[in-house]
Formats: sequence, C-alpha cells, structure tokens
Amino acid sequence: MAALTRPRDGRMIGGVCAGLARRFGTSATTMRVIFVVSCLLPGPQFLLYLALWLLLPQDKPANAAW
Repeated sequence: MAALTRPRDGRMIGGVCAGLARRFGTSATTMRVIFVVSCLLPGPQFLLYLALWLLLPQDKPANAAW
C-alpha cells in the first residue's frame, strides 16, 4: 500500500482526495464524489478535509537527488 501523502500531480485543490484514493486503491474521481456527497450529510467533513490538507505531508519531488 502507498503511504498516505498528498501527491504533487493529479490534485485539484489540496491533493487530499487524490492521496486518499491512491492509499485505498480507488480513483481520485470516486473519492471526490464520495466527499461531495458526504458534505450533504451533517458533520464536520469540510473541517476534516482542511485538517488533512494541513497535516498530510506532500510527496517528495520526483527529481530529488538524495
């Protein structure tokens, strides 16, 4: 399984849905639809998205020489 990070490519806003989709083996579009539909339900979904945006690290650049 992939690590839970925000990818630098394939993101629309913060990369949270793309990172979650890669981690759980689904498409980013599916994860985005699930998030939008979940926002119709009561709860702190938007705040959770913001928290994940702040807390999840970004992927390392592909051309990083270590």
